[in-house]
Amino acid sequence: MRIDFVITELFVGGAERCLTELAAGMANAGDEVRVFSLGSLPTDERGSLVKRLTDCGIEVSSGDANTSLQVMSAYSQLRQWLSRSKPDVCQTFLHHANVLGMFAAKSAGIRTRVAGIRVAESKGLRCRIERYALKSSQSVICVSEAVEKFAASQLGCAASKLTVIPNGVDANFFSSAEKFDWTQIGWPSDAAVSLFVGRLHPQKGIELLQSKVDELAPRGSNRRLLLVGDGPLRPKLESWAANCGPQQVQLLGWRPDVASLMASSRLVVLPSRYEGMPNVILEAMASGKPVVCSRVEGSQELLQHDWLQQTFEVGDSQQMTVLASRFLDNASIATATGAANQQFVNQHHSLVSVVKRYRDHYENLIHA
Repeated sequence: MRIDFVITELFVGGAERCLTELAAGMANAGDEVRVFSLGSLPTDERGSLVKRLTDCGIEVSSGDANTSLQVMSAYSQLRQWLSRSKPDVCQTFLHHANVLGMFAAKSAGIRTRVAGIRVAESKGLRCRIERYALKSSQSVICVSEAVEKFAASQLGCAASKLTVIPNGVDANFFSSAEKFDWTQIGWPSDAAVSLFVGRLHPQKGIELLQSKVDELAPRGSNRRLLLVGDGPLRPKLESWAANCGPQQVQLLGWRPDVASLMASSRLVVLPSRYEGMPNVILEAMASGKPVVCSRVEGSQELLQHDWLQQTFEVGDSQQMTVLASRFLDNASIATATGAANQQFVNQHHSLVSVVKRYRDHYENLIHA
């Protein structure tokens, strides 16, 4: 098959990593694959996904749209890019790519147009725009059953259009990662670290970690709180972390060695307000770590085997702390829970199975 993927950007993130592995898997299966990013391509160490794609022989192009004023130029470039190839399938990922990609693919005469809903973000105008764009799709792939319900109720998608294909993860990459040495950042080698990885954005509910920092990482104990990521909240969080002191909290910004940080952490915590299927939770599970995650979209599918001990209601900082303390107080419980998580991911979320499901779905659409 000839498959063109369209995504909002290719900086390292959950949806971006999933698209990259899907594209690479399809290219390795013999499909002709191209990728278009609406935003500019990262050129520093954050460009690891672009390198992964090009190393697989996949053409990567960009519309260089980094502001709203550049959107129409990116749309024009995308339409021309699609017209040159006329793929069998155009698959879009994320809101902006869904909107521009559906219109561009229809204009270019591409028959099979597949949208990808990765997160259940209920914003009125955003939903109305995406609802209109999705009318041009033949299929809408949702990352979880909760997102499928969101797409039906908020985006007006007919049940016949909707398909659920969950995220996959490179389990071997995370399970074999070399451990990070905490002494590199001035912490004791045996520190019991609660790790947050994600965009520093209000969506992620980081204020819950801030409100409970003295319980998650009490001064004078071996517990520590580590934040990894970048985003609009970074300046405020850096100031807060500095006030707490580096022996209680550190914010490392974006890091390329997340797998190593996970390997050395006691648990991974994600207090998000909404998600789709949190990729960082999949990665933590693949690393053999317990998680403490808010009950957002996709979490029940990932943690159904241990729902009550690893999830809390959105916004419930007290229950988050109770769950985290169970793992911080008892390393053996943390190890056993992490092993069960790893087994679940290996059985249900392998990249091979995810790529196969996408390929089978595309073939069915093409031959319908």
